[in-house]
Amino acid sequence: MSAALVFTPLNYVGWGALDQLLPAVSKFQATKILLVADPILHELSLTDQVANPLRDSGYEVNMYTDIVPEPPLESAERLIAYAKNSKSELVIGLGGGSALDLAKLAAVLPVQEGTAADYLNLTGTRKIREKGLPKILIPTTAGTGSEVTNISVLSLKGTKDVITHDFLLADAVIADPKLTLSVPSKVTAATGIDALTHAVESYVSLNSSPETEALSLHAIRLISRSLRRAVQNGNDQQARIDMCHGSYIAGLAFFNAGVAGVHALAYPLGGQFHLSHGESNAVLLPYVMGYVRKACKKKMADILNAMGCYSAFLSEEEASVKCVEELRRIVCDVGIPDTLREYGIVADNIAKLSQEGEKQTRLLARSPLPLKKEDIMLIYHSALTGCFSEPFHD
Repeated sequence: MSAALVFTPLNYVGWGALDQLLPAVSKFQATKILLVADPILHELSLTDQVANPLRDSGYEVNMYTDIVPEPPLESAERLIAYAKNSKSELVIGLGGGSALDLAKLAAVLPVQEGTAADYLNLTGTRKIREKGLPKILIPTTAGTGSEVTNISVLSLKGTKDVITHDFLLADAVIADPKLTLSVPSKVTAATGIDALTHAVESYVSLNSSPETEALSLHAIRLISRSLRRAVQNGNDQQARIDMCHGSYIAGLAFFNAGVAGVHALAYPLGGQFHLSHGESNAVLLPYVMGYVRKACKKKMADILNAMGCYSAFLSEEEASVKCVEELRRIVCDVGIPDTLREYGIVADNIAKLSQEGEKQTRLLARSPLPLKKEDIMLIYHSALTGCFSEPFHD
């Protein structure tokens, strides 16, 4: 069955792309701008690179930085109320995934009825009806892909949920790797594994297509060859360029093909134990892919090749196993724990994690291997102990 591929309308990607800020803003006939930015960027004066050229050109810029990582629903509600009162005509999001996700909501939800909770995927009862304000999204990390998706992720008690609608898509994206030079190595590692997870999961997704598969594999090539270097030396310009392009391309792939089990099981980890989204994906990536690999062995061999590990002399079974080993090696090489125990999680926590993970049906529906509650519990147990489990079924 054919499906339409969806992309953001205007995209500036590459070294120095921020130079296109003023031409991009001029397209929207706005004079009053709301800049939603991570607070650390304001402390580092990176917000000046956006705000000052706009103010010098006569735009009124109102800055909002009351943002925390993995933002809770209440954080979104505060920003929506602020945006409603600001009378802005354009929203710019600057930062990591949390800032970009909230900027989307600041542009769209003030003109809707009700509250943000009314539009949550799992429990909401309302549908977004109005487009809201135009929005420009400027990522400062190479990882989340939020700049090219129609999704905003919010933390709830014990899990996470999303608000999703095509009106949340950016009207323009500016992805400049120069803005990632100041990102600490720990954040570079976590967001980079997030991007790699997007590429891997979208490639094996049941909703993949030849077009998204091409995007996924190229993102895997870029990220796998550059992530370790970007973590070890944040000033490695080529590594930062590769990661920026890889994250952007992976975002396009997973927006159109979807992600699956890794993300579904990562949400409860963030909700219950406050792991960052990147860390949650990283600790689960080898174990989920190790569990589902028998349902997608050929694709796992393709991923192995894309990571630079030639598999011509391996069977698909052998290549799929080696692929999982390589994914785990990358996680360890960039300094992220590869077991849940290292985050203080114990066996008694698995039942509640599994209960919440099972609810993420939107994501689980794309898994190449159906994941029921028993499967989810086994995967969490594997991630806890560091030992891989075989699935109940093929």
